Amino acid sequence: MTKVVEVAVGVILRDEEVFLTRRASDAHQGGKWEFPGGKREAHESMTEALSRELQEEVGIEVLSASPLIQINHDYGDKTVLLDVYTVSEFANEPESKEDLEYRWVAINHLPEVDFPAANGVIVDKLLSQFDS
Repeated sequence: MTKVVEVAVGVILRDEEVFLTRRASDAHQGGKWEFPGGKREAHESMTEALSRELQEEVGIEVLSASPLIQINHDYGDKTVLLDVYTVSEFANEPESKEDLEYRWVAINHLPEVDFPAANGVIVDKLLSQFDS
C-alpha cells in the first residue's frame, strides 16, 4: 500500500491573480509550477501546517484562509491528500524563500501553466469561481 502524504496548499490570491512557485528540478514533479504549501507534521492541524509552510516557503503571515477543496491523487509512487485553502489576506509580500522561481499569474491563464496532475482540479475550481 502506498503512503499517503497530507499536504496543506495555499492558493494565495490578489485581485484575480494567484501566486505560484516552481518546484525544484530534483523534487517529485520537479520543474512544474505549484500553489505553495507542504507536508503536515504529525502534531499540526492542516491550518497550522498551512501557516507554517507559507511562512517558511514564501515569507507571508496568513491572516485569513478559507477551505477551497480536498483532493486525493495517486501518482503511482505516492498518494497525496491535498487540503487546499484560499489565502486572500496576508502580511508581507510573497517571494520564494527557497531560491525557487515564482510569479503572479492571472486566474484565466492558469490552464496554460504546467502543474502536477493533482493541481488540475484546483485550477478548474478557481476558473469556475472567477469565470466572468
